[in-house]
Amino acid sequence: MAQRFHKMHGLGNDFVILDARRGAVAMDAARARAIADRRTGIGCDQVIVIEPSDIADVRMRIWNADGGEVQSCGNATRCIVLLEGRGLTIETGGGLLEGRLDGAEVSIDMGAPRFGWEEIPLTYTMDTAAMPVGWEELRTPVAVNVGNPHVVFFVEDANAVDLARLGPLIESDPLFPERVNVNVASREGEAIRLRVWERGAGLTLACGTGACATAVAAIRKGIAASPVEVRLPGGALVIDWAPGETIRMSGPAVHVFSGELAE
Repeated sequence: MAQRFHKMHGLGNDFVILDARRGAVAMDAARARAIADRRTGIGCDQVIVIEPSDIADVRMRIWNADGGEVQSCGNATRCIVLLEGRGLTIETGGGLLEGRLDGAEVSIDMGAPRFGWEEIPLTYTMDTAAMPVGWEELRTPVAVNVGNPHVVFFVEDANAVDLARLGPLIESDPLFPERVNVNVASREGEAIRLRVWERGAGLTLACGTGACATAVAAIRKGIAASPVEVRLPGGALVIDWAPGETIRMSGPAVHVFSGELAE
């Protein structure tokens, strides 16, 4: 029996979305990899399954292209709000999120960032505001958990970093027991230029949680003031945050096409 799916993207970070609220959807690492394959499958950065929730309007589960299940995805959250066409509360492995439609854009309350070394998590205690570690020219990152773990490196020119080579080394370093998303950022006027190596997906055109983590890190370090425009290869997001508050992320979401997937 065929299952209906939706292909959507947020700033080029693309998803195959399946709805399991009216019928079960079987998903595991192997099937997620097959769906995400850009040559023999539909092709996407993440596979998303929408499920019923006892504490929110819907539950969202997320599998990266490598088949690993992760806790949160900001761009996918915006896509689900657009797909439903209304404001939603969304249960994720990284916490409860709230989304609303703001004209042509979708705004998501991403919850409060976490900074404790055990909340990232790291393997051992260290200052997450200026980690005393480095990988070649990338040194002294900031660590932030925004539903999933991120390290942020502020550099002179984000575009000059060989992130395709350094990203996987940092992602899989033993310092990060759950692996980590790697962000390189630089000032661009009042905005932040950002590139992201996403754990389990590699280089992406956009990463919503990466934009949130980077904006929070920039505000904490006095590099930028809220709201922050974060410019990614696929486009821009606006991140609003103040210490002690939750993060609000605003940006576009696009429905590309729908189809049917054989079980």
